[in-house]
Amino acid sequence: MASPEPSAPAAGSGGDSASQAAAVEPIRMPTVEEIKGQDIWNNCAVRSVVSGVMGGGLGVLMGLFFGALDNPITTEEMTARQQIVYTAKQMGRRSISNAKTFAVMGLIFSAAECVIEKARAKHDTTNTAVAGCVTGGALAVRGGPKATCFGCVGFATFSVAIEKFFDRHT
Repeated sequence: MASPEPSAPAAGSGGDSASQAAAVEPIRMPTVEEIKGQDIWNNCAVRSVVSGVMGGGLGVLMGLFFGALDNPITTEEMTARQQIVYTAKQMGRRSISNAKTFAVMGLIFSAAECVIEKARAKHDTTNTAVAGCVTGGALAVRGGPKATCFGCVGFATFSVAIEKFFDRHT
């Protein structure tokens, strides 16, 4: 089949200097603002707080969604106004509860991953697994040692699966 592009030997020997010049680009040095932004974001405390706030926001949205799906058991006995008030209260309770849980989860996971990454000086899946174990164990610690172990293994497995799905560490 004929190709509209010239073959590699013909392009290299021909003399289209514009295509050769475009292949080599100078390295752009980051600006002072970019360097400061990277330094701020590389701070584990900043990264953890931002993750906690974003986790809380996700928790609020999930609480609103799942709170709206909770139906009272006695829907036939409630008026429309009572159902709306009940649903609004349920959405508020679920939002606050989910916001707390997701904020703590995001904060612990991000802090653990950042500290482990800085200590190991590597950016790989092991950091994710250990941070997931720490997070799952911390969230399940009230249930006792067995729940802590299951939380550790479960959250670590989930974290690694998500990490492999998004393939951040190649």
